[in-house]
Amino acid sequence: MSEKFKNMKSLLRVLSYMKPYKYQVVLTLGFAILTTLLDLVPPWLIKLIVDDLVEGTQGNALYWVVLTLVLAYLGRNYSNYKRILINNTLEQKVVFDIRSHVYRSLQALSLNYFENRSTGEIMSRVNDDVTHVERIFVDGVEQMVTAVLTLAGIMAILFWLHWKLALASLIPIPFLIMGAWRYTHRAHDLYHQVRERAAKMNGILQDTLSGIKETLAFNRQLHEISRFEKRSDDYCRGTLAVMRLWAVYSPSMMFMGSLGTTVIILYGIGLVRADEISVGTLVAFIGYLALFYTPINQLHSLNHMLQHALASGERLFEIIDAPPDVKEDPEPILPTTNVQGRIEFDRVSFSYVKPKQVINGISFDIEAGEKIALVGHTGSGKSTLIKLLMRFYDVDAGDIRIDGHSLRKLSLSYLREQIGLVSQEPFLFNGTVVENIRYGNLNASQEQIEQAAKAANAEDFIVNLSEGYETLIGERGVKLSGGERHRLAIARVFLKDPPILILDEATASVDTATEFKIKEALRKLMAYRTTLIVAHRLSTLEDADRVLVLKDGNLVEIGTHEELIQSGPVYSNLFRSQLHL
Repeated sequence: MSEKFKNMKSLLRVLSYMKPYKYQVVLTLGFAILTTLLDLVPPWLIKLIVDDLVEGTQGNALYWVVLTLVLAYLGRNYSNYKRILINNTLEQKVVFDIRSHVYRSLQALSLNYFENRSTGEIMSRVNDDVTHVERIFVDGVEQMVTAVLTLAGIMAILFWLHWKLALASLIPIPFLIMGAWRYTHRAHDLYHQVRERAAKMNGILQDTLSGIKETLAFNRQLHEISRFEKRSDDYCRGTLAVMRLWAVYSPSMMFMGSLGTTVIILYGIGLVRADEISVGTLVAFIGYLALFYTPINQLHSLNHMLQHALASGERLFEIIDAPPDVKEDPEPILPTTNVQGRIEFDRVSFSYVKPKQVINGISFDIEAGEKIALVGHTGSGKSTLIKLLMRFYDVDAGDIRIDGHSLRKLSLSYLREQIGLVSQEPFLFNGTVVENIRYGNLNASQEQIEQAAKAANAEDFIVNLSEGYETLIGERGVKLSGGERHRLAIARVFLKDPPILILDEATASVDTATEFKIKEALRKLMAYRTTLIVAHRLSTLEDADRVLVLKDGNLVEIGTHEELIQSGPVYSNLFRSQLHL
C-alpha cells in the first residue's frame, strides 16, 4: 500500500467519526461558506470607493457603499462566531467518540497486549494522540473547505476582473504545489518518529512515578533523571527536526506568494497606465490577491498539522484494529445459573513464546467445593495455570472445562464472573474504601458492602480511618498497610460471591496478628467454594484437600500434604528447604 493511499485511508477513517453529527457538520460548513462569501464583498466595495475618489461618479451613493462595507464586515464576523461555536461543539463530541472507541478497544484486548507494552506508551496514545487527531476537527476539515471555496471564488472574480492579470497570479502555483508535496512526504515520517519518542518518554515517566519508593530507597534519583532526560532529549531532537523542515518550508512558500503579488503590481501598473483597467480595479485585484494567497498559506499550515494528526491517527487505529488473542465464541454458552465448580485440565499445553513450553500436557480434575494447592519453584507454571483458567490466555493444546463446558465455548464475561481472585499484591484503585469494595458488585448496597468488610475482618481498621468507608486510600492503596490492602481485596471478592476462588498467597509479608485475621477471613471465603491456592509458603497449606506439585511445566506429584511429605521427593525437598530457611 502506497504511503499516499495509506494517508488518505487514515484521513477518511478519522472523518468517518463525523457521520452521527451530519446536522452540525452541515451547519458548520454552511456558516463557513457564508463567511467566505462575505469575505469576498469588501474588496469589491473598496474598488467602488477608490474609483469614486478618482473619477467622482458615485456622489451620495458613496456613503451607502461605505455602510454596506460595514454591514459586510459585521455579517462576516457574526457568521464566523457561529461557525466557531458550532464547530467546537462538533469537535468535542467527535473527540469524545474517538477517545471512547480507543478505550473500549483497549478493554477488549487480551492480557498479552498489556504485558508486552509499557503503560506510559498506551497512555500516550489515549491522551496525546487523541489530542493531535483533534486538530483535524478544530482546524482541519472546516478550514480546508473554507480555503478551497475561497480560492475558487476569488479565482472566478480575478478572471472576471482581468483574465491576463489572473493568469499572471497563477505563476507561483506550480512551485507551491511542488513544495507542499516534498514537505508532506518528509514530514509524515518525521512525525511518526516524534510520536514514538513521545510514547517512550511517557513510558519512562510512568515507570519512574510508579516505582518512586524504590527510586528513593536505592537513592537512584540521579539515575532516573538521566534516563528521563535522555528520552526527553530524543523527543526534543525529533521535534526540532520537524520544526527545521517547517522553518524552511513555510517562509519559502510565503516568499513565492509574495513574488506573485509583486508580479501583479508591476503588471497592473502597466495596465493602469495603458488605461486597460482602472485604479480601483487594480486595488480590488491586489485585495483579492491577498485573500487568494492567504488560504494557500493556510493550506500549508493545515498540511503541517495534518501530517502530525495522521501520524497520531495511525497509532490510534493500531489499538482499534488490534485483534484480541482471546476471542469470544461466535455463539457462546451463557448458563442461567452459577457454575457448580468442577474443573478439568485435559492434556493442557501452553507457551508464551514458541517453542519454549511453559505447560507440558498437564491433566487433573478438581471436584466442586474442593480446595487444591499448586506448589513448585518459581517458573514451574503455577501462575500460568491460573491465567489459563481465567482465560487471560488460550491453551495451545488440550482443553480446560468447567462443569463440562470448554472455556472456549463459555461467554468470557460469564466465565470471569464465576471466579474470584485474591492476589499476592492486590491492586486497589485510587478512590475510596467503599468504591474499592463495591468493585466486586457494582450494584451492592452500603449494607452489603459493610457485611463484606466484616466478613473480611476489615471493618475494624476501616471505621478508624479519617472518613471511614469514604476515606481516599491513594494510588494502589498507598495509604493502607499491606494487611489492610489484602483485607479490602478479600472483602471485594466476598461481595462478588463467586463459586470458584483463586488465592495467590494472600498472607505473605504480614505480621503474625494480621496473618491470623487474613487467614480467618480466607477460611470464611473458601467455605463451599472450589478453591485453588497458589502456595509459596508450604506451611500455609493446612486447609488444602490436595496438593499438586509442578516442576518445569509438568505435574510431577499429587496428594495430601502428609502423603507428599512421606512419598513425594520433590515436595518433601521443597518443604524441608523452606524449614531450613
